[in-house]
Amino acid sequence: MSELEAIKQEFIGQWGALGSQWGINRTMAMIHSLLLLSPKPMTTDEVMEELAISRGNANMNLRELVGWGLIRTVVLKGERKDFYEAEKDVWRIFCIVARERKRRETEPASKVLHDCAERARKLKTKEAKAVGAQLAELNEFVELANSIMDKVASKERSALVPKLLKLLS
Repeated sequence: MSELEAIKQEFIGQWGALGSQWGINRTMAMIHSLLLLSPKPMTTDEVMEELAISRGNANMNLRELVGWGLIRTVVLKGERKDFYEAEKDVWRIFCIVARERKRRETEPASKVLHDCAERARKLKTKEAKAVGAQLAELNEFVELANSIMDKVASKERSALVPKLLKLLS
């Protein structure tokens, strides 16, 4: 194995491990990283062969990545098969992941927090009022985080937001 292949394999493995922190499974993250590094669009068969995964696993994860917007289907002239390529702009990838995590995680959490706070407020005990107030405060924070994520993720081509984020690091 060449040094470049070893580097690619290490990155694919590590990106796969990071996937669960993004809210996606290891195989989905590995497919994304493979396509991210690929200089040309790849077919399902190429992805399957490269990662030694089944067709069902490849198809399911490719569809999910397309659904997220992290990869897209490409039609190549004269080819019958679908080809896939990854979004390669790092800022766009961040924005896509932020939007999806918000939609899948923080928005549902906010709804539950709001509902529970409202139900607790209707109860008359001191403890229920304290629980309701704590849940309402948590929900305010989650809604603030959602608002910030909306603003950050909507600025895909903003030069200012990435610079601000660098200042914070």
